[in-house]
Amino acid sequence: MITRAMRQLFFHYDDGSRSGRTAETLLQSFKGYLQSDGYSAYNIFEGKEGVCLIACMSHLRRSFEKALDEHRTLAEYALGEIQNLYRIERMGEEKELSFGERKALREKLATPILASLEQWMKDTYPTVLPRSRIGQAIAYSYSLWPRMKNYLKEGRLLIDNNLAENAVRPVALGRKNFLFCGNHQAAEHTAIICSLLASCKGVGINPREWLNDVIAKLPYYCRPGKNKDLKELLPAYRQQTDSSSLQ
Repeated sequence: MITRAMRQLFFHYDDGSRSGRTAETLLQSFKGYLQSDGYSAYNIFEGKEGVCLIACMSHLRRSFEKALDEHRTLAEYALGEIQNLYRIERMGEEKELSFGERKALREKLATPILASLEQWMKDTYPTVLPRSRIGQAIAYSYSLWPRMKNYLKEGRLLIDNNLAENAVRPVALGRKNFLFCGNHQAAEHTAIICSLLASCKGVGINPREWLNDVIAKLPYYCRPGKNKDLKELLPAYRQQTDSSSLQ
C-alpha cells in the first residue's frame, strides 16, 4: 500500500505477462488492503484471508465520462455524486484530519452517498441498453461497488489509486521507447531502476543525489563482515533518516 507517510513504488516485469498467475505469484504472501482497477487478474484475491480488495473511484468515474455524449442526464448525475465524494476527501485534506477523523468523516458523509448511488445504479440499469456506454458504465461500477465501499474501513486508505497511476504514467508515455529492452533480463533491470527512481519522486528526494549517495556508500555496505542492511539505502528509509535528523 502507498501511504502518505511512506511511499515505496515497485515495478515488476514477468516476461511481458499481465496474467492472474503473475499477480498471484508476486503477492502470494501479501496481507492487507489491495487497491486496483477492475482488471480481472486481481479477482483471485477475492475472499482470500487477510486481503481486502478496494476498487478505484477514478476508474469508475472514467466509465461514466465516456457515456456523457450518449446519455448526458444519467452520466452527469453519477458524475455529480462521485464529485461529492471527492469533495469529502478534499475536506479531510484541507482540515488536515487524522486517519481516525478522516474515517469518521467518511462514515458520516460518504456512506449515505455511496448507498444512494448504489441503489440508483440498481434501479437505472434495467432502463438502459446493456451494450450502451451508460449501460456498460453502470454494470462495471455496480459490480465493483462492494470493493469500492471498502475504502471506508480505514482512514489511511485513498478513494482511488491515482498515486500508482501517476507513478506508471512516465512508463506508459515512453512505452514506444521501451519496446525493445534487448532481452528479458534487461527488462527486469529496467523495472528495478524505475522502482527506485519513482520511489525517490514519491518521497520528494532528488533521484540524482540519492543515486550518487548510494553508489558512494555501497562499497562499505557490501564489505565482508560489515553486516549492513541494504534496506537502509532505499529512498523511503533515507527520508526517515533525514526527517529524524532535523528533529
